[in-house]
Amino acid sequence: MSPSSASTPLLSRDLNSPERSTPSSPTRLRPKIANRMSSSTPQPERPHVETHTGQYDAVLRDVIIGFSDGLTVPFALTAGLSSLGNTKIVIMGGLAELCSGMISMGLGAYLAADTERQHWEAEYARESTEVDTMPGMERAEIHDILADYGISRAAAEPLVRELTADKAQWVRFMMDFELRLPEPDAGRAWVSAATMGLSYFVGGLIPMLPYFFLDRTDRALLVSCAITVVILLVFGFLKNWVAIRTRKAGVWGAAQTLVVGVLAAGTSYGIVRALDNAGSS
Repeated sequence: MSPSSASTPLLSRDLNSPERSTPSSPTRLRPKIANRMSSSTPQPERPHVETHTGQYDAVLRDVIIGFSDGLTVPFALTAGLSSLGNTKIVIMGGLAELCSGMISMGLGAYLAADTERQHWEAEYARESTEVDTMPGMERAEIHDILADYGISRAAAEPLVRELTADKAQWVRFMMDFELRLPEPDAGRAWVSAATMGLSYFVGGLIPMLPYFFLDRTDRALLVSCAITVVILLVFGFLKNWVAIRTRKAGVWGAAQTLVVGVLAAGTSYGIVRALDNAGSS
């Protein structure tokens, strides 16, 4: 046998052997491994959106004060007047108190907001004068303010130089951080007056509605009490839940508002009933 004939089967066997390495196909990862690798890959952070209600605090405060007073004061008055047994007296007295209370609450809110604005303007003028006449002392106060936040004098010095280069920003910084008096909105007085006055009117009108449709004051009083209890619970829950965002706070607010309303109505009813009995005896 020649060498060539002897080597041919060997070459053929080598080419057809399963042990010969062939190009491998792309490796396919198991689902668990793929998920683990994808989860370990850093994901871009989503933009954080603040959900605080600071910008609505003033409006929310006015609504709470106006609506809660409207639910308790006119309801207490109509409950007391219902002991006289005349729906016309209840309606006339309730509407008179409701209109006068709405005007009073609106004027009070306007005067409070206007006084707050005037106080801010007076403090701003005083602080501006101090910046002009005592700049060294005002710079030292900036260092003291920043030191309360753990900023050393050396680290704060460039910031102080930059801040004091602009008088308007300098005075604004002192108003915000030294006096803690943020600038009130110029139109806040009218908004506060309208918000509180309308909230009072709406809150006081709801307990009076049964007296417009029922002739008997005792039935109207029962319906008014039932409606007011439900509204007091719902309003008390919502006002605390919106402000604090916890169910426990909402339940506590509902119970607290209900107790205050019941005490006010019961006291008014008892006083009017006692005066009526004393006058008739």
